[in-house]
Amino acid sequence: MHSILDWTLPSLPERKPRHLLGIGEVEDLISASLKGIDTFDCVSPTRNARNGSLYISPGNGGKPSNKYNINIRSKIYESDLSPIDPGCGCFTCANHSRAYIRHLFATGELLAMRLGTIHNLYFIFSLMKQVRDSIESSSLKNFAKQWEIG
Repeated sequence: MHSILDWTLPSLPERKPRHLLGIGEVEDLISASLKGIDTFDCVSPTRNARNGSLYISPGNGGKPSNKYNINIRSKIYESDLSPIDPGCGCFTCANHSRAYIRHLFATGELLAMRLGTIHNLYFIFSLMKQVRDSIESSSLKNFAKQWEIG
């Protein structure tokens, strides 16, 4: 993907929006933003959530090696009363623990997928707001370093 972007982006007009279809993972969003991509769309935040893969920030264990995700279905979350991502402002994190969400997944409750989707979408929207803010303040490279990207 990166070599194709490096090859095609110089041919695209700088004053026109640059859209990248099918890119929705944290590392890809930030690295493509560094290259000058303006907009994205992808199903991965919702698909991941439906399968129990929930986003976490660097301050809460997120890193490139785990793709900024936890697998909430894992037994280690069975008694974990913390939110998915402490500090996250989404409805799911404000009202439910990792243990509860894991229980919902383990029992096949559809609410598990809904709560995971709410969290993942909120997380990605918040991430992209931070990316936009860092572009406006000319600090995108520093932001990417905080996420160990770039």
